[in-house]
Amino acid sequence: MQINLSTEWQLLLSEELQKPYFNELLQTVETEYQEGICFPPKDRIFSAFNYCDFSNLKVVIIGQDPYHGIGEANGLSFSVNDGVKIPPSLRNIFREMNDDLGVIFFPSSGNLENWARQGVLLLNASLTVCKDKPNSHKHLEWNKFTDAVIQKISDEKEHVVFLLWGNFAQKKGSKIDRNKHLVLESGHPSPMSANQGKWFGNKHFSQTNHYLKEHQIPEIDWEIKQ
Repeated sequence: MQINLSTEWQLLLSEELQKPYFNELLQTVETEYQEGICFPPKDRIFSAFNYCDFSNLKVVIIGQDPYHGIGEANGLSFSVNDGVKIPPSLRNIFREMNDDLGVIFFPSSGNLENWARQGVLLLNASLTVCKDKPNSHKHLEWNKFTDAVIQKISDEKEHVVFLLWGNFAQKKGSKIDRNKHLVLESGHPSPMSANQGKWFGNKHFSQTNHYLKEHQIPEIDWEIKQ
């Protein structure tokens, strides 16, 4: 399988991309796509990187794996294609965003490409999944790759905001240098967690922009353009 990855990220991750485990991972993923239905489309597997240049990276939001329904996943964590019904977790993300920032209009699209283009890396721990089988590729070594990505960002950048929602994301963030970066943690935006009072009121969107502004970094316009 060819790596559809921007030149900037290819250079940054060149050492990782040449490791034996990564080549084996790509071969396994190719087989999975040939023998079954997997998401996102192969040309969107690395979309999180291609929409968000490393040089412009300001925020990292870590998800678990892509949506597993037909036509939903677009390669960005928590994001869905235009025209797809907004999933419950993303709906709760929008509710918190609206309450935090005082946004009046609820987005009709769950496509988060606008966030990514502004420097938000919407990174799933596993970049692929089988149709109708959540976490079906967790046995692959995507986690090893995405751990290396997070480590690289922590080492090579300064003043990045990491938003770790839920226990899984928080474990992924264990190697982040918290002296150089801001790490904000809360419960997951899924209905089960949110309804237990672990999500709403975290004010992560305003806190992120406050931190970026404090370090003379352009803020994120979180509002989803219709």
